[in-house]
Amino acid sequence: MSFQVRVRLGSGEEKRTRGSRSKVWRIGVAVMTVLTSVASLTAWVDAASGRLTTVRLSEVVRSVFYAPQYVALSKGFFEDEGLKIELSTAQGADKGAAALLSGTVDIGFFGPEAAIYIYNQGAKDYLVGFAQLTARDGSFLMARDVTPDKFKWEMLRGKTLIGARKGGVPQMVLEWVLRKHGLDPNKDLKVVTNLAFEAALPAFQAGLGDYIAQFEPLMSQMEKSGVGYVVASLGMEGGEITYTVYHARKSFLEKNPDLLVRFTRALYRGMRWVQQHSITDVADAVAPFFPGIDRDVLLRTLDRYRKQNSWRETPQISPAGFAQLQRIMKAAGQLDKEVPFEALMTNTIANQAVATYEHE
Repeated sequence: MSFQVRVRLGSGEEKRTRGSRSKVWRIGVAVMTVLTSVASLTAWVDAASGRLTTVRLSEVVRSVFYAPQYVALSKGFFEDEGLKIELSTAQGADKGAAALLSGTVDIGFFGPEAAIYIYNQGAKDYLVGFAQLTARDGSFLMARDVTPDKFKWEMLRGKTLIGARKGGVPQMVLEWVLRKHGLDPNKDLKVVTNLAFEAALPAFQAGLGDYIAQFEPLMSQMEKSGVGYVVASLGMEGGEITYTVYHARKSFLEKNPDLLVRFTRALYRGMRWVQQHSITDVADAVAPFFPGIDRDVLLRTLDRYRKQNSWRETPQISPAGFAQLQRIMKAAGQLDKEVPFEALMTNTIANQAVATYEHE
């Protein structure tokens, strides 16, 4: 396999107020705009040379939730399109968006909320989503002492729940689900949002909190080790939304549409492969990306995601899902001005990728 994996661990996340978050994004956009002007772009190789074109891809986190992407990598689908993927892990949508704005990566894979924040701050070379992989939240709710058969949402009242980063989609979906079940996340329970993604699990294992909202395979791993019980799927509770999307800078998309079509076509092959093969086959394909995960945990994780239709069947971005995402953001108090789908998302790339693949 000729892909490279570089993991960048972010520093601790801090809890921010809505006003400070807006200020941070304004400063970030200004700084990254300047950096983009001096950052070196990927050295694109002349296709006639027969060499692979390197594409620097940043994923928000490393997760089995993104299985179709890893299948496309392990099966050589990107290489078939003349692309060599240099993969890095940002550990957060905000960090992934910053890397994309700075020009240190070519494609950023994260939640569209980051692109919405940047667009609403007036960035000229803003981030455009061109392919969607996941169709709902990928996190689950774990209780420390309550089994699934006895769990009721009212049990969270007065308890401590370890959530995610404030302003991120996982946290906003969590808050949406809590309100759906009659719980005010700001009054009826304590929701911890100031832990970095990689620090949440160790904190829960150390005894912090009565509940935790986290992604697989961490949930299955903790369940197997006796730390707690998975009692609910936030993806199923929150419904279908435009959750994780591949983004490029507007200028990059305009200059390199063919490259992005090839990238999306390879991704689509991975998506189809996952749909057409057994969980065992999928586990075999993605296992190299998760060397520390037990085989049975990997199988259980993939099975959970498949059963709840976590993955899109095609890479086209859902306008309805994008509208639902913004409703969730507004309910969380994180969005004042909605962004039209056509301003920030495009299906031109995905439509062409699907059409050309289907006619091969």
